Amino acid sequence: MSEWRYQLDSDAVLRTIRKLRDRIGDRFPGSGLGGQATELVRIAERTRERVDWISRPIWALRVVTYALVALLAAGVVFIIMSVRAAPEGWSLKDVLEMIDSGLNDLVMTGLGIFFLITFETRIKRRRALHAIHELRSIAHVIDMHQLTKDPDRVLRDRNDTEHSPKSTMSAFQLRRYLDYCSEMLSLTSKIASSYLQNFDDPVAVAAVNEIEDLTTGLSRKIWQKIMILQSMGDR
Repeated sequence: MSEWRYQLDSDAVLRTIRKLRDRIGDRFPGSGLGGQATELVRIAERTRERVDWISRPIWALRVVTYALVALLAAGVVFIIMSVRAAPEGWSLKDVLEMIDSGLNDLVMTGLGIFFLITFETRIKRRRALHAIHELRSIAHVIDMHQLTKDPDRVLRDRNDTEHSPKSTMSAFQLRRYLDYCSEMLSLTSKIASSYLQNFDDPVAVAAVNEIEDLTTGLSRKIWQKIMILQSMGDR
């Protein structure tokens, strides 16, 4: 039985983000949230290029690695042949010294191979983590946009002070605004997950899981506000 492998469609995610940006622009023209949606579109566009780069092998490193593997195999063969062809006059000490010298070279070659293999992963991991950190920052910025959007500011009489946040939204507009914030957080998480499509690195997986936990927690706070708006509006 064949296995199904589900993957995020980067183009579909990008289309969804663009549509969300347009929806926010129609509902709240010139708003900071609309500007943030535009920035999320730019990040999603760069993500496709980054994911493609991470998915491709770094051939320069791999060619050197393959050459070292061939050298390692040749070294093993050389040691075996040298032991077999050792002169009759050699003592056991001479043979052991020759083997020890050859093994030291093989160990150093093996360490070089291990370094090159892990070096490619580290390069890709660094690029993925930098992009994921950018998404973590944008999630916090989205949260800042909804921070002062409290339900009681549109459903109750207010006694504002000089420095109170100004609000001109109706209850319906506030619900839409909060819903847009929640959608942007969800799409931010989807962008982060796209980095794991063809890069199963434990450190990157942990960073993406942190983004998912962060956006889920922030979205949960937003939906609490939406539920309050709906329940108070019904009453």
